Amino acid sequence: MPNATQLAHLRSRLEAEKREIEERQSHNEHNGLASSLRDNTGELSPIDNHPADLGTEMFERSKDLALLEKEDLHLARISMALEAMDKGTYGQCLVCGQQISDERLEALPDSMYCLEHSPRQEISHNRPVEEEFLAHPFGRSSRDDDDYNGFDGEDAWQIVEQWGTSESPAYSENNNAEDYDHIGIEADENDGFVESYESFVATDITGNHVSVIRNRNYKQYMDHNEGDHDLELE
Repeated sequence: MPNATQLAHLRSRLEAEKREIEERQSHNEHNGLASSLRDNTGELSPIDNHPADLGTEMFERSKDLALLEKEDLHLARISMALEAMDKGTYGQCLVCGQQISDERLEALPDSMYCLEHSPRQEISHNRPVEEEFLAHPFGRSSRDDDDYNGFDGEDAWQIVEQWGTSESPAYSENNNAEDYDHIGIEADENDGFVESYESFVATDITGNHVSVIRNRNYKQYMDHNEGDHDLELE
């Protein structure tokens, strides 16, 4: 147990911390929670033409609540420590009854537990019950599953990345990317057709006259030795 000099020093620190927290809460009106959300926005109604403004205010209010709860907990711990000093039990762990080390009390004067039984060391495994029913969107994957051909994470990302990313062809996953249109994930996959030749073979309205459109897909098709030039129809 701390001696009289140490005890007086720790009591002085606790009382100073208590006054500081109480003054801070009084001056900032409990982190702004003394006023309503409508007063904070300066509008007649919290619902205006800018919904994002209300989202910002909600975030700030949630943050203020968290800060206020933290300070209230600190005040409660200080009050418990001061009460223990008055009872002569200060410095004894509430769990095992052993003396808390002087070093720990110097670092955390409001500590009521020894290092071994400190509740802050226990990692909570309590999770919201909703997580039992929620699945990760697209399975947390940006790749196609072998047995799934529907809309997945890869497709969602390809739609978004066509509007631009910070990557360049030099840093693309596609080693054969020649321009910004082909730097995305599997950018060379068939889009709108199944077989490669369907992208450059066309027919007239009757389906009788077949022609070959020598586009980029046609060039790649031939470069990969997938087609025979002798079989082309002029």
